Amino acid sequence: MKASHVLAIDQGTTNTKALIVSREGQVVASASRPVAIRYPQPGWVEQDPESLWQSVQDAIDECIASAPVGLAAVAVTNQRESVIVWDRRTGTALGPCVVWQCRRSAPFCDGLRARGLEDFIRQRTGLGIDPLFSASKARWLLERIPNGFQRAQGGALCIGTVDSWVLWRLTRGAVHACDITNASRTQMFDLRDLRWSPDLLSLFDIPAAALAEVQPSSHLFGETAHNGRLPAGIPIASLIGDSHGALFGHAIFSPGAVKSTYGTGSSLMTLTPAPLQSRAGLSATVGWSRSGDVRYALEGNIAVTGGAVQWLGEFLGLRDPAADIAALARTVPDSAGVHLVPAFVGLGAPYWNSDARATLGGMTRGTTAAHAALAAVESIAFQVRDVFDAMERDTSRPLPVLLADGGAARNDDLMQFQADILGRPVLRRNSEDLSAIGAAWLAGLTVGLWHSLEELEALPRNQQQFDPRMPESERERRYSGWLEAVQRALASGENPKQSRDRKGAELGSQP
Repeated sequence: MKASHVLAIDQGTTNTKALIVSREGQVVASASRPVAIRYPQPGWVEQDPESLWQSVQDAIDECIASAPVGLAAVAVTNQRESVIVWDRRTGTALGPCVVWQCRRSAPFCDGLRARGLEDFIRQRTGLGIDPLFSASKARWLLERIPNGFQRAQGGALCIGTVDSWVLWRLTRGAVHACDITNASRTQMFDLRDLRWSPDLLSLFDIPAAALAEVQPSSHLFGETAHNGRLPAGIPIASLIGDSHGALFGHAIFSPGAVKSTYGTGSSLMTLTPAPLQSRAGLSATVGWSRSGDVRYALEGNIAVTGGAVQWLGEFLGLRDPAADIAALARTVPDSAGVHLVPAFVGLGAPYWNSDARATLGGMTRGTTAAHAALAAVESIAFQVRDVFDAMERDTSRPLPVLLADGGAARNDDLMQFQADILGRPVLRRNSEDLSAIGAAWLAGLTVGLWHSLEELEALPRNQQQFDPRMPESERERRYSGWLEAVQRALASGENPKQSRDRKGAELGSQP
């Protein structure tokens, strides 16, 4: 059987997908498994690493069973910043997978900020201090493993992002590695030297002996061991963070375009010629890499977008939470001034405020569940504009179009409102699986299914354009209302003294 297909594994926050992609760039088979999420305390988010791996194995088995084709390579794309620690000898996870949304390490991050280390960390990593990133999560796990720091120092433990965990299991413990995009999101990786930073490791007290070997996104990481229906000996030829995989899947190979991936949270990303120190609350990162070719990017992370729609549907007790909220939102012409600011775990880019709390405001006696539903959907587009505007300020150039992908991007009403509130066309790729497709492309380049970026650009892409229709005055009125709602969410997390100080400053600034 000719090996002309790539098996792409997309391990996401709420589900794991497996796809088989042909040399023509078409998805010929797919399967999906849900992944349970636990919320043991307010602001804490975790998953069971064994269940996570089982979801990968089950999705692979179903996908391969439905399309018995020759596999040239395996590709992996993953939820980023989430961290797992496991025993190197047994492969047993020694705690939960601490998910990227989790805020349990906020007190440690507050301590770093109080020590004036924000600029030091940002200059080396491109990232501000925030519990989102992996390093403080890894430290939290080591603190709770008996003799964790000592065992990690001696090489008895492995610390890894989810790509590392999946690779370890695919190879049955033969390879502990990660790709450069995932490394760049840990806050332990120096963007200038492109290696784990001894200074940062010392700051977070993370032993280098426990960390994965960093490789390009397109790279021969190892070969599969026999796992269920997946045969042994298949090259594992790419690893990449999900947002970066989507960037590559959009065929964004040079600066000038910006994409937004709509998922549980959302990520906007645009390539830059070199690491760019943001002045507007964004992050510098690695976009993607091949051997000898590293592409940098500017990114804005939004913690909760599609997750807000899911939350409201569950809160209202709807049978199919996300789909039913979307249907309910279509029954009203506007939100009647209602705004949902989904700061369930604080606010990410461009605000970076861990203390902000979610608010549902602007309600009157005439407010209905449909108005709240539309406010939840619109909150996605408003947050994307927050980051889009920040990206234009940082790059000092207008961004003419937004490229969209991800599950929530299937909502035509959301895409139209996104174009309206941006005042820019939105070009949607009609694929839910762009992260996996980008990872598959990178793997195909590694093993020679494709030979150049130009060859990938020539592959057919199904896409749809949404043009803005809202008058500018209406657009800015709507957006001003959103910004006022955000200020209320930011104020909701203040302690009484902070609130009095802020109000005093506002009064003092009035003429």
